[in-house]
Amino acid sequence: MDFSIIFLALSIGILPAIIWLVFWLREDAQNPEPIGLIIKTFVAGGAVVVLVLPVQVLVDRIFPGMGVMAFTFWAFSEEAFKFLAAYYVAIRGREDNEPLDPMMYMIVVALGFVAVENVLFIMNPLLQEDMIVREHILEGLLTGNMRFIGASLLHIVSSATIGVALSLNFYKTKLKKISWGIFSFLLAVIIHTVFNLFIINQKDVGIFLTFGTVWAGITILLLIFEKVKTIKSPQASGDTISTGNTSTTI
Repeated sequence: MDFSIIFLALSIGILPAIIWLVFWLREDAQNPEPIGLIIKTFVAGGAVVVLVLPVQVLVDRIFPGMGVMAFTFWAFSEEAFKFLAAYYVAIRGREDNEPLDPMMYMIVVALGFVAVENVLFIMNPLLQEDMIVREHILEGLLTGNMRFIGASLLHIVSSATIGVALSLNFYKTKLKKISWGIFSFLLAVIIHTVFNLFIINQKDVGIFLTFGTVWAGITILLLIFEKVKTIKSPQASGDTISTGNTSTTI
C-alpha cells in the first residue's frame, strides 16, 4: 500500500480536529490551560476510541441493525468514555480551578476522540485490496469532509453539554454539581442519538436541517462560553463554595 496515501488520510482525518482545537484554545487565551495537559487530554480522547470499539461491537450483536437501542447505547458508550477520559486526566486535577476549565477539557477530549474516529473512517476504504484502493480514495476524502461538518461538530456539542453543566455549577455544592452532571450526560446521549438517527434515516433536506441544528448548537455554545468567562467566585459574599476539587466556607 502507498504510505503517502496513508499519510494523506491521517492528515485529512486529524486536521479538522486540530483546527477546532486551535479555535477553542484561542477562545480561552485569557487564562489558558497548561499546553501539556491540553495535549494529554487530547490524546486521552483519542485513546478511548480503542475502548469504545469493542463495546459497540457487543452492542451491535445484542441490538443488530440501525435501531434506536443500538444508536442509544453507542452514544452512551462514547459519551461515557469521553467524560471518564476528561475527568481522570484533567477535571479532577488541581488545574481545574476556574469555571471555564471543565467545559474546555470536555471540548478537547471530544476533539481527540473525533480525530481518531475520523482517521478510522477515512482509512477504511484504503484497507481494501490494492486493486480497488484508488476507487475508494475519493470516497474516503468525501467522508472526511462530511465528518468535518458532522461528527466533529456533534462531538463538540455533546461533550460540551456536559462541560457546560459543570462550568455553570462550578461554585455550587457537590450534590448540585453531580445532579446537573448526570442530567447533562443524559442530554448529551440524547443529542448524540438523535443526530445519528437523522443522518442514517433522512435524506437531502433532513440532513441539511440536522447539520444546521448542530451549527446552531455551536453558536449557542460560543455564547455560553462567553457567559462562563464572566462567572466569579462567590467568596466575597461569604457563601460556602465548592471549586473543582475543594470546598471552602468563607
